Amino acid sequence: MVASFAMVFGRPELEGSVVEHGSTRTGLWLHRNRLRIAFWIAVVEAILLVVGIISRPGALLVAALIVILYFWIGRRFASPLARDAGWVAAVSQALVALVPVLLFVLTALAVVAVAILAVVALAVLLRDRR
Repeated sequence: MVASFAMVFGRPELEGSVVEHGSTRTGLWLHRNRLRIAFWIAVVEAILLVVGIISRPGALLVAALIVILYFWIGRRFASPLARDAGWVAAVSQALVALVPVLLFVLTALAVVAVAILAVVALAVLLRDRR
């Protein structure tokens, strides 16, 4: 495999992989940064979900539809750019779907922590009884 130099953002960068036929500079950039993009889309959506701008059932429905569409159609796109864009959409929505689960787990942990503190406080108060 021969490494080639590509101009990325005005500076040469050594690529260690073979460029797929039909790839564009935008497609290569998206492929390299797709996880980061999906993460930040999910963060913004999660904030909107927690604040209440987006409804939870609506967010979960949209997330399920996008993930299903990706597995049904998105992986068969001929264009690498379209496949990567679909992947970004599916991963970001899967991460957003985890937000209610994460909120439930954190709420449960907070309740357990408060219960433990209450038991400790009760034990201290009962020992101090004179």
